[in-house]
Amino acid sequence: MKRNTILILATLILIHPVFSQELADLRGPLSELCKSTTGKAGIFVLDLNSGQSVEVNADTLFPTASIVKIPIMVSVMDQIAQGNLSYHQKLVYEDSLLYAGSDILGSFKTGEEIALDKVMMLMLTMSDNTASLWLQHLGGTGTHINELMSGLGLENTRMNSRTPGRQSDWEKYGWGQTTPREMAELVTAIWKGEVVSPAASERMLRNLKRNYWDTEALMVLPPYVNTFSKNGAVSASRSEVVLVNAPNSNYVFCVMTDQLEDTSWEYDNAGWKLIRQVSAMLYRHFEPDDEWEPVLAAEENFR
Repeated sequence: MKRNTILILATLILIHPVFSQELADLRGPLSELCKSTTGKAGIFVLDLNSGQSVEVNADTLFPTASIVKIPIMVSVMDQIAQGNLSYHQKLVYEDSLLYAGSDILGSFKTGEEIALDKVMMLMLTMSDNTASLWLQHLGGTGTHINELMSGLGLENTRMNSRTPGRQSDWEKYGWGQTTPREMAELVTAIWKGEVVSPAASERMLRNLKRNYWDTEALMVLPPYVNTFSKNGAVSASRSEVVLVNAPNSNYVFCVMTDQLEDTSWEYDNAGWKLIRQVSAMLYRHFEPDDEWEPVLAAEENFR
């Protein structure tokens, strides 16, 4: 009987081979992708189930661009938790708040009202810069935002714009600066309910779930997986942080670039291409049995 059991188990193993690729095995391919990008690139990946991680230049400083809107969101939530703001309170727009561009909030006129939660939605979903600068002001000074980041153990994630003493950092990195590791850690802490409070973290996670800008990392992920993300882009820097809640896995990754030779705003920009390549590689690793293939990447009319 014992011998028969062993034979049955051996047969099952032959029919269904046990395959377990370590996350660390991806370091080589990820490094090659970074090297093939004409500029500076860094990646950090964390398997939220096993705790395994893989990194390439993960502690290198990069410009945040609009990814700094996650720390801004944290600061506003902190003010709400302290009772200084209300999530649904009415705000009155002033023309002096306008940040020139094509933002939705910038179409408002002085005296028009909008709820704070809608301004938050515009900042995170549409990456509206007028909304973001307004919330940066409401959330306290840039110094306060940096103190919050330091309190979370993030010593490299900093707000530079409109922040005393950070002029030289602003000249080098722009609005804010961070590392791939720290930005992934911040989103992970939100996922775990550890930022401001469990309720505030849950609200922030819901906010990060509604990203309008889905043509990079999200485009090569199946539409049926949950994603929580924020991207940022200036001419020579394209970056994105994503937490993926897939059928059989939970993982977070951050891809950051700087000093790109390709400063175009076309779909195939080198930085955006790198983000898609990393995102696709990671999904194949974490969900090897999923046969889904992206179609939007080939359908220019819909992407």
